[in-house]
Amino acid sequence: MYRGLPTQRSCARAWVEACLSIIGTRDQGYNVVIDVADPVNHDEKDNEIINLVDQFLREYDQNPVVTVANTIFPQSLYEDYGAAGMIPVYRSDFDKFSRDAKKNWGQYFDRLTRFNDPKDGIINPLQELIDKLKGNEERNTIYKSAYELSIYNPSTDRKPHYGGPCLSYLSFKRHPEEGLLLTAAYRNHFYVSRLLGNLIGLGQLQDFVAKESGVPRGSLTVVSTHAEMDTDGGWVIAKARKLAQDASRILRS
Repeated sequence: MYRGLPTQRSCARAWVEACLSIIGTRDQGYNVVIDVADPVNHDEKDNEIINLVDQFLREYDQNPVVTVANTIFPQSLYEDYGAAGMIPVYRSDFDKFSRDAKKNWGQYFDRLTRFNDPKDGIINPLQELIDKLKGNEERNTIYKSAYELSIYNPSTDRKPHYGGPCLSYLSFKRHPEEGLLLTAAYRNHFYVSRLLGNLIGLGQLQDFVAKESGVPRGSLTVVSTHAEMDTDGGWVIAKARKLAQDASRILRS
């Protein structure tokens, strides 16, 4: 079973469409497929929706949209330090955060850029993916489906039932006409507190890979294998539904 949603032109519009869809199925869904034509650029109404969600999350002392997005890709560090310079800065900040945290499985960007390979030691999977993609572009030997990143780590994630990473897997595809596509798979997805920030963060990550490898950016597809209108921050479900409905009214205004 799955719920395939119509392609939306932006992350904010995709968030509204996805929320309204599962509100109609008792606030949860399975294998919900979201497709965003342009996951990076936002117009005035998109920004209004992002601000609306931000205000809601801050009211309940939850992470704002930008913080959620930054766990996937630290856009401000990229803008300030570039591709090579941002990793040491991020690593310093992240390692301090990890030492201070009482219980922490990590962050997505850390898992994407640091993996202890039994043979080669510490590697940067994201950079190796970019190098492979860029090399194929330069040689004009365009392999379409050779660019995969796993978030799930069986050595640390196989036992807990709750609290680990919800994003499991990223698959980049080099489409001959559409450019660099990204498909992300989530084992579980909180649509109120996480989805909008996740979409924006994934779009920024996709844009980064496209720029650094010299490939045009294409669309973003997210598969929520389980999705829910969560009440993670303490709000009642009626307020979660109203948030999505208020955002929908912005698009109709």
